[in-house]
Amino acid sequence: AVILLTELIRENFRNSKLKQCLLPALGELLYLIAIEEEKGEHPREYLTVPSAVYTVLMRCLREGEDQVVNHLAAKIIENVCTTRACHAQGFITGEIGPILWYLFTHSTADSLKITAVSALCRITRCSTNAFQSVIEKVGLTSVLNCLANGICKIQQYMLTMFSAMLSCGVHLQRLIQEKEFVTTITRLLESPSTFIRAKAFLVLLQVLINNREMLLLSCQARLVMYIERDSRKTIPGKEQQGGSEYLSKCLDLLIYHIVRELPGILGDILAALTNVSGRKHPSTVQAKQLKMSLPMMSVVLHLVTSQVFRPQIVTKEFLFNYGTLLVFIRSIDSGETNLDRAIGPTASEELIKTTLLTFEALTEHPSLLTIHRLTVEDCILPQLIYLVHSQNVEWRLFSLRLLSETTSQLLSHEVMAEEKEESFNSNSKLLSLIRNLLLPQYEHILMAPDPVPVYALKLLVALTEHSPASVSSFPSHFDFFYLFLSLQRLQDSILGNTMQTVIALLNNVVANKSVNMILLFEEGLAHHIRNLLIQAVALYLEADDKSSTKTANALLLSLLDILQCMLVYTANVVRQTLQAQKSGSGGDTQAAEDLLLINKPLTDLISLLIQLLPSEDTEIFASASQCLSLLVQLYGGNSQESMSPENMGSFAEVLKSKKDTRQLKLLLRIVKRLVS
Repeated sequence: AVILLTELIRENFRNSKLKQCLLPALGELLYLIAIEEEKGEHPREYLTVPSAVYTVLMRCLREGEDQVVNHLAAKIIENVCTTRACHAQGFITGEIGPILWYLFTHSTADSLKITAVSALCRITRCSTNAFQSVIEKVGLTSVLNCLANGICKIQQYMLTMFSAMLSCGVHLQRLIQEKEFVTTITRLLESPSTFIRAKAFLVLLQVLINNREMLLLSCQARLVMYIERDSRKTIPGKEQQGGSEYLSKCLDLLIYHIVRELPGILGDILAALTNVSGRKHPSTVQAKQLKMSLPMMSVVLHLVTSQVFRPQIVTKEFLFNYGTLLVFIRSIDSGETNLDRAIGPTASEELIKTTLLTFEALTEHPSLLTIHRLTVEDCILPQLIYLVHSQNVEWRLFSLRLLSETTSQLLSHEVMAEEKEESFNSNSKLLSLIRNLLLPQYEHILMAPDPVPVYALKLLVALTEHSPASVSSFPSHFDFFYLFLSLQRLQDSILGNTMQTVIALLNNVVANKSVNMILLFEEGLAHHIRNLLIQAVALYLEADDKSSTKTANALLLSLLDILQCMLVYTANVVRQTLQAQKSGSGGDTQAAEDLLLINKPLTDLISLLIQLLPSEDTEIFASASQCLSLLVQLYGGNSQESMSPENMGSFAEVLKSKKDTRQLKLLLRIVKRLVS
């Protein structure tokens, strides 16, 4: 029957209508033969197909033939090649690929386009030479244009052909180094089709297996973003439909490969930097190695900022290697190692910036730092402290900010661990690092141009807030802060970030019982606090809408807390001296008198504190009344201004509004002390 149909078609080849009638029957017979052979139930000699059949079908595909005949012939090839029978081999010739491609590109009917490229895809599964011959004839650019602009089914078939070529090593070197190929495949990840995205991931996986450098280009083309998006859609345990399971498996393979590649990427970077460490003039070979490996640091940053990759790549080994990289960064920043001649100054700065951004991404996830805190303290923090002394203002700022955030996170976790009765025994190590390596340089850091001092102070705020014991570890360094405070008062608004940070630091320091308060008073603490409170109270009282000035309110409360700590300390010293005199054991009356004299400028605040009493803010009332009570106990009403009509009006207003007995008693004691 096959021979008869073939002869009829050949003898009446110019009769398109007859061919349209005979080709479907011939196709069905060929497909039946292929299926039977695949089953293996009949001897092969009974299932042979004459070569004339293949010749006739090839003629039916040629240019100028009726499109229906073209479509029928292409469909026969597609069907037969879906089987694994040997009959598919009969279609594999040097011209089959270009012929089917011509049908695909020159047909006006989508159905014929799809059938032609599908037939080509089936043949490519049997022999990748078919698709290779198409690329060689029309060019890779033309093929990629068709891939980018094709409909979904066509894109799916073409991705399958590219995947087959890469897996067989055909055209391998050209494809894995072709940037246009990689970017075109990556853009397909925007497709709404799950299967197309899955196949695009597979093609990229095969490219990356053979060419690690293409990972940089892929990341720049937002590969990591596409991976994260589809990972959320294929969460384990979520009901998966259609191609979601296939997509999930393809994603897992790609993610697994990229995670395995990262140590090698970091290793190449470290090896390249090791070879040029301490050198001013790297050789040509070393320069080439640097140009290839250093840009890959951007890949590390992309992966660390990804919620998919970060948990898998941030390990003790990763952090150790990162610390080693910071050692080289120090060398580059100090000029000991000069990469400018090899890669240019811009690339050197980009390397430093990317490296610091990588650790910044880690600081946004404290759990990773606390899990590996010993490695962070041993390998990373010392290098960041050295970078604080960099001549480059940007790196100094960056390092200080990272140190501040890391210190805050590690110490806050230490506090939580102590509350849970866990022990890490690393607090002292962190404090030792800061005390020995950083604090001795703080005088120069605080005198640097803005905003360097802001981050330096924020680090100490974090340190004193989460580890009060640290205050007593370096008392001799705090005089710098007050020097800075007096300077900052002249050049910055009281609501500025720097001033707020200084006040937060002072609050932590004076609240610490182990601090040497006498040293602080001798540095002029009373003078500074008085001036700052005068400004803060004026801002608060002048504001029309108290609730809208949260910053001013918070600043005022912090200053009142500092004032209360100062007055409580003074009151304790005076009380202990009086008790010692009563008991007959003496007592240093001169020290108490000197302390009262040093803090005498604070009496200028009595009127301002009285004006704060009618405040609707309960916290401000509580702090102001406590401070006022301590002031009048220590100094009495030695100023006529304290009894001014305005102040008496404030007392009258607050006495009318308060109902709490304890508050009323406190207010009346203050009035009594003022008039006595």
